[in-house]
Amino acid sequence: MVSRQRILILDDEQDLLEIYQEILARLPSQPEISTSSSGAEAIAALEANPYALLLVDLNMPTMDGFQVLAIVRRRFPALRTVVMTGSTDEDLRGRAYRVGVDLYIEKPKTGREIIFFVDCIESLLERESQGGFRGVQSKTLLDIIQLECLTQSTSVLKVTSELGEGRVWIQKGEIVDSTVEDKSGKEAIVEMLGWKAGNFEVLPYGLPRPRTIFINYESLLMETAQFMDEAADAANEERVTPETVLASFARFTGVQFAIAVEAGDRVKYEHWGADDPAPLALWIHESTALFKALGEKLQCGELQDAEALGAQRHLSILSGDEEALGVGFTRALGLGQIRETLKQIEAKWAS
Repeated sequence: MVSRQRILILDDEQDLLEIYQEILARLPSQPEISTSSSGAEAIAALEANPYALLLVDLNMPTMDGFQVLAIVRRRFPALRTVVMTGSTDEDLRGRAYRVGVDLYIEKPKTGREIIFFVDCIESLLERESQGGFRGVQSKTLLDIIQLECLTQSTSVLKVTSELGEGRVWIQKGEIVDSTVEDKSGKEAIVEMLGWKAGNFEVLPYGLPRPRTIFINYESLLMETAQFMDEAADAANEERVTPETVLASFARFTGVQFAIAVEAGDRVKYEHWGADDPAPLALWIHESTALFKALGEKLQCGELQDAEALGAQRHLSILSGDEEALGVGFTRALGLGQIRETLKQIEAKWAS
């Protein structure tokens, strides 16, 4: 039997500890949640039991969050750490990442912020993939940029890899400029997103930056991902398999998995990113058949696409003559974002 992962939450406000404990207890991975109200108590808990993740507040009496993090980095270097704070001071964000935290996030207040917070914590508990960027180890650079934009950050993202060094200027959640050596703007974003591993650091925004990128970050990242896919397809003369196409959907905003199911055979499917694809493939097949039958009965045409919003993730279906495509999305995405992304996915799938 696989043991459950442990999360330790450190905050000097008891009411908040209870709220976070209740929220995180509902994570799909069902981790064990422990709490501490002081730095000394948290260090003692970490010494007594192995933990996968530490969530720490910065503003605490006697021993503040940075002091706790300094001790943790020395004694428990493999422990993943998340800073939760009510402060909007960007200097604290940069300082936290320099200490080596995996995630810096403001304490959630709205329902959408809570969903985003839960998704971030769950992603940190997932098994590490190869590569990735130090700071959020299982994440790509695309994920890191999205994270900064979704949290409405105003900062400079410094990215380094074996291939070079680049910077992305983000103002109130929108990308205003980026540079890599002699490249700037969208061209620099394309260059950096091709890096598979490296390090990133969040720096203060500093002096005003002339804007070179004028579209919103979602459209920018979608266009960039599509450009990279087209360039890769043009460079690759070998036949593209269904699995390769499905895996390429990972470049689109918030996509977690994709499953293509043959219309005439519910047990024949291709998938990418799904832990247990068989039940999902069956559900996609049966749902598509049901809506097709309903459309014929009501004489309103065939199903084109459908979106289902769930507690753990969102799922969309694109219906075709020969197969149906199911795409799973993170809960942080709204319906409008999902539909916009589906347009991009449908265009690539059709090609």
